Amino acid sequence: MRRPDGDPAVVLRVLVYSDHSDTRAAVVGALGRNPDPALPELSFVEVATAPMVFAQLDAGAIDVAILDGEAAPAGGMGIAKQMRDEIDPCPPILLLLGRADDRWLADWSRADATATLPVDPIALSTTLVDLLRNAEL
Repeated sequence: MRRPDGDPAVVLRVLVYSDHSDTRAAVVGALGRNPDPALPELSFVEVATAPMVFAQLDAGAIDVAILDGEAAPAGGMGIAKQMRDEIDPCPPILLLLGRADDRWLADWSRADATATLPVDPIALSTTLVDLLRNAEL
C-alpha cells in the first residue's frame, strides 16, 4: 500500500463515525492496532458528528472510513453517499448496518463494504482486512 507520494503507508488512519461512543469503542476494540500482519498498523480517529467527518476528510489524512448507518441525526448511509459525491479521492467506506437486509441501502450509498451491528469482532476485522487489501492506498 502506498501513499500518494509513493511512500509506503506506515500507519493507516481509520475514521470511525457514530453518535454512540459505545459503538465507536466496539469498533476500535474489535479491530485493534494490527488486525493483519500484512497491513500497516491502524490509528483511529473517532468522530460523533457529520461536520467532523468532513473536517477530517478535508484534512486529507483518512485512509478508510467506518460509518454507523444507524447514527442520528446524520446516518452513515447519507454521509457515505455525500462522501462519494464530494470527496476526490474518496477513501474506502465500510458501512455498519443495523440489519443485513439493509445491504441494498449500502449499495445506494456506494459503500465499499458492510458489517452488521452489534459489532462482531471477527466479521468486522475480516471485512476491513479484505477491504484494505483490495483498496489502492
